[in-house]
Amino acid sequence: MMCRITVLFFSLLTLPISAGEIESSFDVDREELAKQSGPAAGTVIGPDNIAQHTTYVDTDIAGLIRAGDFEITVGDTHAFAINPDYVQATVTHYEGVTLGEQPGVINNYHLGRPFPRPLSLDDVRAGDKAAWNMRYSYAPDENEVREFIWHYRNMRTGKLERTLEMYGGMLRFKHRHTHQPMPELPDNRADIFNALYLRVDRPQDVRNTQLLVHRQEDDTRSEKAWMYSATQRRVRVLATGQTTDAFLGSDIMIEDFLGYNGRIMDMDWKYLESRWILMPLYRHSELPVESLDSKSNDKETGFQLVDFHGRGSCFPNVTWQLRKAYVIEAVPKSREHPLSKRIFYVDAQGFGPAVTKIYDRAGKLWKIGLVAVSDSEYHHPDNKAWQGGITDAVSMIDVQAEHCTTIQLLPVLPSRPLRPNQFTPQQLRAVGR
Repeated sequence: MMCRITVLFFSLLTLPISAGEIESSFDVDREELAKQSGPAAGTVIGPDNIAQHTTYVDTDIAGLIRAGDFEITVGDTHAFAINPDYVQATVTHYEGVTLGEQPGVINNYHLGRPFPRPLSLDDVRAGDKAAWNMRYSYAPDENEVREFIWHYRNMRTGKLERTLEMYGGMLRFKHRHTHQPMPELPDNRADIFNALYLRVDRPQDVRNTQLLVHRQEDDTRSEKAWMYSATQRRVRVLATGQTTDAFLGSDIMIEDFLGYNGRIMDMDWKYLESRWILMPLYRHSELPVESLDSKSNDKETGFQLVDFHGRGSCFPNVTWQLRKAYVIEAVPKSREHPLSKRIFYVDAQGFGPAVTKIYDRAGKLWKIGLVAVSDSEYHHPDNKAWQGGITDAVSMIDVQAEHCTTIQLLPVLPSRPLRPNQFTPQQLRAVGR
């Protein structure tokens, strides 16, 4: 009998789903939202009332609030803009997408969200599907980070220890939805999925330090990353283990970028649960003026970067809204890895991790990562065509060392197309000269 039930369940997982069901998966589940009794918009959650709201706040974040480290102001829940071409690509291409028998293998993926069905605890590979949905979540094919300011902060003393100003760029080589040529760039002989580039502009002692990461289309291939050292004036290939080192002395690893910037096959992925929880998602243009950094005022548009508040100024000063989240666990397969696991709270609408908890090798909570995400329709005027979530601020809080790294950033659609040769080791040398 149990065998027949199992066969029936897995046959249901492979049945076609309608275009309407897929489209609704990119919206807020309003029926479920109506059943929640979460805090009303405008509620300020602090040490005095956190006990009333623990159903909708992560346990460790609730502990920080209880300790007086910061407060959460609740905002309205609303659906974020989602690029309709990405949604339509999901409708057109989801059938036939399957997981390979080996970790890190996906079959017949072309465009859109690979696995649009709601995750199920009965599906033993739901965690792997979530990982691929995160990998191929929507983002413009080309974007630049016009403002990119890193602050290293001591939570105990409140001292700002160091400030770095950078430039960032990202280019998708394959599975493109927004910029011609689509669906992929020509002459991609290295079979790159996407490329990430960072360059330090200030301070002078690390100026022109650069990082280039190529995310391979084939997840079973070795990762490729290069660093240009401003002091040594040369490009070196980063070994796999170096992606878990502190990046430029910050609290952030290269592997932490974009929530998780490693190979899917290097982790054991598990779907733990879905729950409604407060996460730092909001509309930038509706934030109160005290949430914004007056020093960053754009003279042409008046746009201001998100500021930070709380203990040590370590927490994005934004409103949090009630969202349906998938809770995903990623456990490193290598015994040499410095972490025992990551826990992601992945927004069910956009499939981006807004809250990440990182545990040391002993299994103790080490760091909490917060990604503050705005709806693009309520962001910088240059991003009206973005049609998705835009990361405004990032905070990586080392709860053991009582230290944090905060990042203010302004991603924008580039005014001119990014060129593939901008994302090569040769370009690192050219810029560094």
